[in-house]
Amino acid sequence: MRRSFFWLLPATCLALVVLTLYLRRERLTPLPRPHFLTSDGNSRLVPSASAVDTPPKPTATIGNAVLPRETKVAYMNAIMNPDAADLPRLECPKLPVDVPRYQHLQAGKTGSADSTIRYFFALDLRQCLTLLPRLIGSIVEAIRFLGPKNCALSIVEGNSEDGTAEVLAALRPELEVLGTTYYFSTSDINPKEGNRIEKLARLRNMAVQPIFDDANAPTKRFSADNTTVIFLNDVAICAEDILELIHQRIFLGADMVCGMDWTYVGRDPTFYDVWIARGMNGDSFFEIPPDGNWNSAWNLLWNDAAAQSRFHAHQPFQVFACWNGGAVFTAAPLIENGIRFRAERKGECHQGEPQLFCKDLWFHGYGKIAVVPTVNLEYSNEAAKKIKEAKGYASRWVSAPGWRDEKIEWQLEPPEKVKCMAVYENQLFEAWNKTQPGT
Repeated sequence: MRRSFFWLLPATCLALVVLTLYLRRERLTPLPRPHFLTSDGNSRLVPSASAVDTPPKPTATIGNAVLPRETKVAYMNAIMNPDAADLPRLECPKLPVDVPRYQHLQAGKTGSADSTIRYFFALDLRQCLTLLPRLIGSIVEAIRFLGPKNCALSIVEGNSEDGTAEVLAALRPELEVLGTTYYFSTSDINPKEGNRIEKLARLRNMAVQPIFDDANAPTKRFSADNTTVIFLNDVAICAEDILELIHQRIFLGADMVCGMDWTYVGRDPTFYDVWIARGMNGDSFFEIPPDGNWNSAWNLLWNDAAAQSRFHAHQPFQVFACWNGGAVFTAAPLIENGIRFRAERKGECHQGEPQLFCKDLWFHGYGKIAVVPTVNLEYSNEAAKKIKEAKGYASRWVSAPGWRDEKIEWQLEPPEKVKCMAVYENQLFEAWNKTQPGT
């Protein structure tokens, strides 16, 4: 009995660590409500967020400043100056002015003389002040490389109390001087109240609303053929990660690409976006049994030998769905097919809005979706440093002797069935196109 108790105690502690991390985080589309094993060996469901959260505190508005002027100045300097060192952030390789690998992405080298905005950056951000020097700083660095007038940045901020909104609002004059179009808005949508996925989908749609609005504009700024959307979560990302994702989307002829995102629930990193990501066999990236344990998280793509082989070779591999901290995709399905982020329909598996977005992409013929394993992301400066040390910076791989970009032999038909994992204890495979119009 005593031996069983001491065996169970570490397992329970690990489960509680996992639980704490996921309840503390405020990612878009988190995992389903987790389970943990109690001392009597039973699986117990953790109360939902709405049952345990206290009412939200009043949000500090932009007009109700919470940051001293000198603090905002420091953040502006850190964001606009890649060499600034007065605020902590993930260290990234400095992006040279002239990078041969990415030259084809630059303004004036894309074969078009029109005024189309080629790169549309979209973000939904909340309560992430300390991440802004790295996240927005890397975006600004990428924008400078791509050509500022060739880019637009759209940010929707909501419910922050740490000054995030103030810093993002203060970006406007800096970006105007740069020559980049900046769309900034705030929202009081609270995903913790009501239908979470529906509200997260609304927030994502708000971030890409300028593309939707452009359909009725007399002069079009966005193009189904030439505009790429870079939609990022609140991740610690380097400029080279952004450029690598854009490069791979174009090189592969992909409709959408994602990186790999990670979390630390122990000494070793664990793939994070397992609730969303699905391989071309329709399965999750690692096996999660009905009790919700992550003991097999180390065995990524365990039942897809071809994808696993490419993953270990750091080459892109095709998937049914991904997001993984950020996605880069063609604007065509938004402009030409009216695809929007959404919640599940009646009778449809409960799943995150990015997975539903990928499902709708497949339905409309945009099934060239791939994961780029040279891009590895985390959600804090500290943990991102660890993940870059463990997995490597993108430039480490693509500049290695003998490196060669490899094309993908695209599978044009989706898997017949895809795993529905609304909750861990009730997993099943169902038709990939269930509830789609005409099916």
